Amino acid sequence: MPQRNDSSEELYWIGLKSVAGVGSVTFRRLLERFDTPRAALHAAPEELARVRGMTAAGIAAIAVGAWQRQAEEECRRLEKSGARLVTFTSSDYPKSLFQISDPPPFLYVKGKIRSHEPAIAMVGSRRATRYGVQATARLAEELARHGVAVISGMARGVDTAAHRGALAGDGRTIGVLGCGIDRIYPPENRDLFDEMAERGCLVSEFPLGTLPLGENFPRRNRIISGLANGVLVVEAAEKSGSLITAQYALEQGRDVFAVPGQIGFASCRGSNRLIKQGAKLVDCVEDMLEELPGWCVPSGAVSPPPEPRVFALTPREAGVYELLARGPLHIDDIIVQTELTAAEVSSMLLHLELKGAVTPLPGAHYAACGD
Repeated sequence: MPQRNDSSEELYWIGLKSVAGVGSVTFRRLLERFDTPRAALHAAPEELARVRGMTAAGIAAIAVGAWQRQAEEECRRLEKSGARLVTFTSSDYPKSLFQISDPPPFLYVKGKIRSHEPAIAMVGSRRATRYGVQATARLAEELARHGVAVISGMARGVDTAAHRGALAGDGRTIGVLGCGIDRIYPPENRDLFDEMAERGCLVSEFPLGTLPLGENFPRRNRIISGLANGVLVVEAAEKSGSLITAQYALEQGRDVFAVPGQIGFASCRGSNRLIKQGAKLVDCVEDMLEELPGWCVPSGAVSPPPEPRVFALTPREAGVYELLARGPLHIDDIIVQTELTAAEVSSMLLHLELKGAVTPLPGAHYAACGD
């Protein structure tokens, strides 16, 4: 069964995030200092002022309780929506998101989310050609049959073909929304939304009721790539959101793949240019499978890697884990970057090692497991 946070605690998570000026980074700093959102929201103004990033307006909003009415309404809507919150301290929270810039403090989730799973994101044109739709659906189905989750953005065209292909392969597919999780967009995908909530997963970082506005989609793209081991681009124009996702993937250290498109088609110029720039050309599923860590494709047979350990984190442990998820560090660098004492960092590293979250390296270095 997926974890569900205590509903009273959800109120404080939502409330703290709703405070003006409290973005994802400041949110995590508050939890590193106060341990829980509840404690942060009841902290004295002078204590809040010591947290880097807290503004006078944010401190005043907390002091007068301006967050409470909005948070209570959001909790009521959350209950009705059938979704739940998965916070970054939860064992369910996808650990790969700690590797991206500005990971969300929590996600709104429908369906089953997993903290670790092999996954490929598939993105491309909303106005894909018949060839693009067919290629996407075939590759998604084959990935699903090999036990690889397929991630996309629930839009028309390539996204919809990717989700439907994965479901046809009896696999898991994850839809990352650019709107509130209670909004069905595009509306013709209502049946797909329902099926994915049952057999896959829908996620959003946006509050309930958020409309599918254009500015939301570039932001959600960092989560699409962040959840995946690699990103496959199918039929992308030269200036498209798919190329933004590919750029996020490169910045996050993910593999970038592309399906070659027909020359002369404007909708294929961006994806073809990615291949010229070094993206791996894909014309069969093995081209992606052989790049997944721990997978072996000697003769078409695929053996998935062993299931990693699942673990929850305290806010301070999450701060340390987030640093190491981006690359190994010396213990002295961890102490400097977390602004914690040597004893506190040593204690947290020991706890993280016992949880299977980090591993020690020679020379007093540490790395997140799987790096």
